[in-house]
Amino acid sequence: MNEKADRPGTTARWLVCIAVAVVVAGADRQVGLAQWPAARSASAPRTADGRVDLLAPAPRTPDDKPDLSGVWDKGVLPGEAPPPGFFSGIAPSQAFRDLQAAVSGGLPMLPWATQLKATRFGQNSKDHPDAHCLPLHPIQLHLHPQPRKIIQTRDLVLILYESNDGRREIFLDGRTLPTGDVQPWWYGYSVGRWDGDTLVVESTGFKDQTWIDEHGTPASDRLRLTERFRRVNFGTLEIQLAVDDPGTFTRPFTFTLQQRLMPDTELIEFVCGENNLSAKRLVGN
Repeated sequence: MNEKADRPGTTARWLVCIAVAVVVAGADRQVGLAQWPAARSASAPRTADGRVDLLAPAPRTPDDKPDLSGVWDKGVLPGEAPPPGFFSGIAPSQAFRDLQAAVSGGLPMLPWATQLKATRFGQNSKDHPDAHCLPLHPIQLHLHPQPRKIIQTRDLVLILYESNDGRREIFLDGRTLPTGDVQPWWYGYSVGRWDGDTLVVESTGFKDQTWIDEHGTPASDRLRLTERFRRVNFGTLEIQLAVDDPGTFTRPFTFTLQQRLMPDTELIEFVCGENNLSAKRLVGN
C-alpha cells in the first residue's frame, strides 16, 4: 500500500504525509536491515575501526572505467546530518517536493505548465503517478528519499529503484537514440558513453503524463535529458542534470546534486498497489 496516498485532507496534510512516509521508510529500513543476512562487502576499503572508507579513491572496472556500482542514497544516510556544504546549496527534500529549489532563479516554465502545476498542487497532488503505484520520473528519482542500486557492466548500466520497484536501463553498447515516433517509456530511452571518467547519458522518449516533482511540475514528450555521472570518491556520486524540454520550459536548465553510498546494505523490497483504496479519498479543496 502506498503510505503517501493513504491520507485525506488539505495540501498541508498532503505535505505532512510525505514527511511521515519518509520517516517511516527510514524506520522500516533500519528495522529491515536487522532482518537481512549480514551484508559486508569484502572489496570495500575500510578504516582502522572497520567502517567503509567513503573518502577512499573511486573503484575502477577491469577495463579501467570508474565503477558506479553500489546502493546510493539522495545524500544523507537515515538519521545522519549532512556534512557542511555537501549539497552545494541544494536540499534534496525540498527539490524532491518542488524542483525549483534546485534551479537558480526558479524553473523557466511556459504559462500552460505553470497553470497545470498550480492545479495539480491545488488538488493535493492526488494524480501524482506515485499515488497510483506508477513509475516516477528519473529526474525525481535522483532526489527520492528511498535509495537506488546501480549495477554496471561494460555494455549496460542498470538502475534499480527501491521506490515502486522501478528499473531503468542505460545502454553503453554504442547504439544511438531512436528517432522519429518512438515508443514512449516512463523512464525514457537512455544511451551512454564515457567522456574521460564521466558517464554521459542522453535520454528521450518519455511519456508526457509524468511529473518531475511532488508539486506537479510537468514534462512533455519533447524532453531531452542529459546526465553526467562522476564518482568523486568511494562514497560520493556527483550527477549533473541538463533538462531541455521546449514543450514545457522557455529555456534549458542545469543543476547538480550528489548521492551518498550506503555501504554494506541492499535495497528493501517495495510492492505498491496491494489493497490501495486511498486514491478515491485524495480530493482537491
